[in-house]
Amino acid sequence: MEISRHWRLKRQRYALIGEVCPHCQKKIFPPRDICPECSEDARTLYQFSGRGEVYSYTTVYQAPSGYEANAPYTVALVKLVEGPMLTAQLTDLGDEPIEVGMPVEMVTRKLRSDGERGMLVYGYKFRPRLIEASE
Repeated sequence: MEISRHWRLKRQRYALIGEVCPHCQKKIFPPRDICPECSEDARTLYQFSGRGEVYSYTTVYQAPSGYEANAPYTVALVKLVEGPMLTAQLTDLGDEPIEVGMPVEMVTRKLRSDGERGMLVYGYKFRPRLIEASE
């Protein structure tokens, strides 16, 4: 992937920035400018909380090109508390069993590197949610 595309996707990948439709209030991720619910313009940026739960998951044993060093790894369909679902790698699992409904939170992690001296690519992954004392 070229550097310019990484630059354009930076806010989406690092901060989970999507959009909200000003007409029907539907939260949209990834951003797509037209609301899938009401088909109106939806270009208002929205900062997602990064919290959600595992909706479904699987383990990848044969990784695609550029991600071989990560295999095996777990990929989940995460349902954000705001509604949208997205696909992301689960990380920091330790010995904790993965379950549907498990609370997770977004973290920024290295996704891959383009060779020994190439560009490092960072993005969002999800880890088991750390329960805070106030919860």
